[in-house]
Amino acid sequence: APQCFVEVTVTDTGAGVPSEDLERIFEPFFTRKEGGTGLGLAISREIALGHGGTLTCESASEQGTTFRLTLPVAVAEGAR
Repeated sequence: APQCFVEVTVTDTGAGVPSEDLERIFEPFFTRKEGGTGLGLAISREIALGHGGTLTCESASEQGTTFRLTLPVAVAEGAR
């Protein structure tokens, strides 16, 4: 049976994530925020993966950033 997913997308129109940081933002302890721990996105992605989902980021300098969380949905047998 095909699997169903729910997707939550959050987009802003801020400065964006610098391209040199984009592939590192999900690494534990990577941060550019003063006082940040660099754990928020790393933990969030691990939670998503642990539930069979994904957490991705797309960003363009001075155009904003989009985070996309996709999670599988349990569908009761015969509910389709």
